[in-house]
Amino acid sequence: MTGQSDGSGRFPASANGDLEVPDGVGFAAWERVWAELGVSCASRETYEELIRHYCEPHRAYHNRQHLEECLQVRRFVNAACQAPAEVDLALWFHDAIYEPLRSDNELRSAQWLDDVARNSGLGDETRRRLYDLVMVTRHDGAPASADEAVLVDTDLAILGASFERFEEYDQQVRREYQYVPQFVYRRKRRQVLEGFLARGRIYTTAPYFDAFEQQARVNLARAIDRLD
Repeated sequence: MTGQSDGSGRFPASANGDLEVPDGVGFAAWERVWAELGVSCASRETYEELIRHYCEPHRAYHNRQHLEECLQVRRFVNAACQAPAEVDLALWFHDAIYEPLRSDNELRSAQWLDDVARNSGLGDETRRRLYDLVMVTRHDGAPASADEAVLVDTDLAILGASFERFEEYDQQVRREYQYVPQFVYRRKRRQVLEGFLARGRIYTTAPYFDAFEQQARVNLARAIDRLD
């Protein structure tokens, strides 16, 4: 399946225009992913705490909207996963902790997920995979498994969103780093965007490549040009 933006600034949509995940990030979606992992009683307390984190006022991009879009994209593109529920649960936690001034956000998020997974009765091997899935969103190395590749591609799907949504995303990232002087931000942001554009392919998996690669390269090139 090839994902396409519907031009509304939201993505993705199905062929008839309906979003693929009707529950969004509601408690029903949270319960469903835990049930798929064999946990019959998902923690509402953890869910509410997690959503509070995604709604923190300093988050302009790494927020509830980003979480919901990731879950929608993962279902919409539906790339082959060895353990789809593990990928989805890792997506719930991949930006659970986010402080722009810190460099250990992924580590702290992974540790939180590991604590929750242990308390929920998940086994050691599942917990290890979940931990690694969150840590791969540091984007500092190649994915080590098919599931890690799907998670990374999902996290990066925003780069291939519609022009309108990409513009909004670009502005959201700037707001998260509003304390950084403009000339410093432009230099650092250019380095990040050029790093993605310089890759042989931005998306590892074929379904994500087909859905987002071309638009991502157009979006990145346009954003880099504006930073000149």
